[in-house]
Amino acid sequence: MQIFSENVDEYIKRHNPIWAELKAILKIHGVHNYSIFLNEETCSLFAYVELESEEKWNEIAETSVCKEWWKSMAPFMETNADDSPVSIELQEVFHLA
Repeated sequence: MQIFSENVDEYIKRHNPIWAELKAILKIHGVHNYSIFLNEETCSLFAYVELESEEKWNEIAETSVCKEWWKSMAPFMETNADDSPVSIELQEVFHLA
């Protein structure tokens, strides 16, 4: 994901803490461990999340809380037409279990 450089501080502020309603939705849908990392030089964001299932994860996007969160964050980052963050999947090149 990509955040606009002039909005880094506000982006961080809004995530500390996130809305209680959003946290509850994430937990209900099987999110156990979720971190977002910032590359300060490029303003790129990398998200790491542990899920119970891809299906439950995808259901989050259909909730009113998630849609409202996206709308509130849209001014700070690159977004799609539905206000969801523009994101790309990265290729895993190494994993140690």
